[in-house]
Amino acid sequence: MDGKREFAHQVVRIILSIVFGVIGLGLGVVIHIYLWRRLVRDTGIRGSWRKGLAIAGIGLGATLPITFVLIRLVDAGAARVFSWPAFLWMALTFYAVLALLVIDAGWLIRRSVNRARKLDTPPVDASRREFFARVTGGAAVAAAGGVTAIGMASALSEIEIVEVEVALPRLPKSMDGFVIGQITDLHVGFTVATPYVQGIVDRVNSMNPDMVALTGDLVDGSPKQLAPWVAPLGTLRSRHGSYFVTGNHEYLAGADDWLDVYRGLGMRVLRNERVEIRRGDDVFDLAGVDDYQAKRLAKGHGADLGKALAGRDTSRELVLLAHQPREVHRAKKHGVGLQLSGHTHGGQIWPWHYLVMIQQGGLLAGKSRHGDTWLYTSRGCGYWGPPVRVGAPPEITKIILRSGRA
Repeated sequence: MDGKREFAHQVVRIILSIVFGVIGLGLGVVIHIYLWRRLVRDTGIRGSWRKGLAIAGIGLGATLPITFVLIRLVDAGAARVFSWPAFLWMALTFYAVLALLVIDAGWLIRRSVNRARKLDTPPVDASRREFFARVTGGAAVAAAGGVTAIGMASALSEIEIVEVEVALPRLPKSMDGFVIGQITDLHVGFTVATPYVQGIVDRVNSMNPDMVALTGDLVDGSPKQLAPWVAPLGTLRSRHGSYFVTGNHEYLAGADDWLDVYRGLGMRVLRNERVEIRRGDDVFDLAGVDDYQAKRLAKGHGADLGKALAGRDTSRELVLLAHQPREVHRAKKHGVGLQLSGHTHGGQIWPWHYLVMIQQGGLLAGKSRHGDTWLYTSRGCGYWGPPVRVGAPPEITKIILRSGRA
């Protein structure tokens, strides 16, 4: 029965991958047709320039599906050849389309208002229409290029260490100043490789932390492809060790196999479990749960906070590691003092911020209070897809626990 169920899960995953792949490919085709019409046909570009732009557009548009095929069927190294142009082109087209849609919507609204007010709207001749297309198209491309360049500089610049103090009333006074270094959402693979990981490890080690918390989405690929790329995580140093909980992307890349890799790197994997963190005779509890969506992504997985906290001494302070911040709505009912999360990337690329907030119930980034529970949501160390961050710079988080009330 279990074998049949696992086979059914695999079939469903394959079908969903095909469906989402077809939808993504179709959306990409529509976007490129719109850009072609708006930036080439409507602007009157002809001759060799038109042919050259057609070839360039098709070639750049093809790099993204090629990247995903290579990382699934070949190896991450081969995918990297295409991933940089693919994801930069993704960011550039996103902002170009966004700018053009705003311009076109404004033009349509103006025309509609004039018609409703029965104002004379003289017909636009071909030369004026072409001039308008060139001016607005050029402005949209320039704006998209500028925003993408700024976002790329933000994503790839030295990562800020963000210090956050959290006052916890049940934390023993002897543990005041306890430092947790948080790493989340590295997304190793595509454009994030070993040197980037090593740089983050060096920065975290420089904090001299008491403990390291890794709150999921470390990889975008299989252990066979990427295990050597995450090897620097095995050199993390802290007094109480490194603790890991799964993110949703681990389940897209073989979660159980990755957990074996992480354990081999010296991490303590918390799967709906709780451990004691001691300093002398004083102690607080550290718990970790599977990703919020894990139950529908892999057999035998799923967030179970009740299991993690069963039988705990409620007089002890409790810190929870949970990949998605929306877990806090359950955590606040279980006496959690502090929840550390990631997942959102702080939105990563504006205006995706607003969709992320909707998906997470209004939670995006930073420190927030929920009943008696503090939540800190990190913007993450890496990025997914484009090496671009707009309005959401990356961070390594230095959590400093304080004894007492805020």
